[in-house]
Amino acid sequence: MTMTTARTAPAPAATGHVAGSRQFRNATVAMFAAGMAAFMAMYHVQAMLPVFSEHFGVSPTTSALTVSLTTGFLAFAIIPVSVLSERYGRIKVMVVSAVAASLLGLALPWSPSIEVLLAGRAVVGILCAGVPAVAMAYLAEEIDGASLGKAMGYYVSGTTIGGLTGRLVPGLAADVVDWRWALEIACLVSLTFALVFIRLVPASRNFEPQTIAVREVIGNLAGHLRDVPMLCLFGLAFLLMGGFVTVYNFLSFRLLASPFSLPQSVVGIVFVMYLAGTFSSTWAGRMSDRVGRGRVLAVAIGVMAVGLVVTLPDWLPSTLLGVLLFTGGFFGAHSTASGWVGARATAHRAEASSLYLFGYYLGSSVVGALGGIAFSGFGWAGIVVYTGVLMVVAIALATTVITRTRRSPVES
Repeated sequence: MTMTTARTAPAPAATGHVAGSRQFRNATVAMFAAGMAAFMAMYHVQAMLPVFSEHFGVSPTTSALTVSLTTGFLAFAIIPVSVLSERYGRIKVMVVSAVAASLLGLALPWSPSIEVLLAGRAVVGILCAGVPAVAMAYLAEEIDGASLGKAMGYYVSGTTIGGLTGRLVPGLAADVVDWRWALEIACLVSLTFALVFIRLVPASRNFEPQTIAVREVIGNLAGHLRDVPMLCLFGLAFLLMGGFVTVYNFLSFRLLASPFSLPQSVVGIVFVMYLAGTFSSTWAGRMSDRVGRGRVLAVAIGVMAVGLVVTLPDWLPSTLLGVLLFTGGFFGAHSTASGWVGARATAHRAEASSLYLFGYYLGSSVVGALGGIAFSGFGWAGIVVYTGVLMVVAIALATTVITRTRRSPVES
């Protein structure tokens, strides 16, 4: 998703690569690899948060900053990086993003202090921004319109599986090797995918450099922020992603401690529940066309809330079931809300998407970090109450969107 200056959104290229062609296969595999590289670099530390707390002697709140700072700085970099890609090209921005983030990740496990690690993770967030900010614009420009949906699907699956793999690899390796080498393995896998991207990505044929008109960009952004339903959708991105990251940030602490006392490798496997989003996001998209986005969004947030409550007892089956429901509900809500942004934005869609991503990653950073206070003070019950409050506000925002767009069959 990108921001444009001289045009409202990149149109599908008339001479784009068609599904079945060698160039289409190269482009889709390359973008899958780019998503894998960036999202592994972004999230590979999440399973190691308890290890950081123990090694550096810091609280869970401070440990969680290794994720929150990354997503926070990524949020603020999304819009500037997408603007830069208009001037310097999509591929250049993505190459620098994927490779530099992976290389820096190789150095960070040897940080002498938590302060150095946190500073490095903040820089990783800035570097990672190039892929989510630019990837969809590249595909829209280079892939034939009739084949674009398939290509987008490959990229999105790369981001989902990249986030999952980034969490799984170090978690599984930590029981076999030192935690530093576990992180090294994850970053080497990330770098390998970055090199695959460089090797396969077809050159841009339809990109035209644009002059950066800052005043026009600001005006387009302000227009979306004045629209109440759109503003509510941005707020939903902030709250839902914030709640999701909060739960996963502190889930490892809970499962490693009594009464569960699970080994690190088993805790890492729990992240496989992330794949529930593959099903629920597809279901949400299909059902939105049948019964309307408003109903699907309400159901998805409700499933999140139910799942959250189910995690409360200190009983492993209910905890795992609750996390599964919470994860599936989140991805269903995210898929519906992000699609609603595209339907609502009749002009300047790229700017609207950038604002949604800004709220999404800012929520991961701010809300996820503040969740550490609730966990430190009240344990898992504090996380449930804290995230539950976010769900209540999210329901209020969703209700506003539904009532404000009820008369528009295209949107609802």
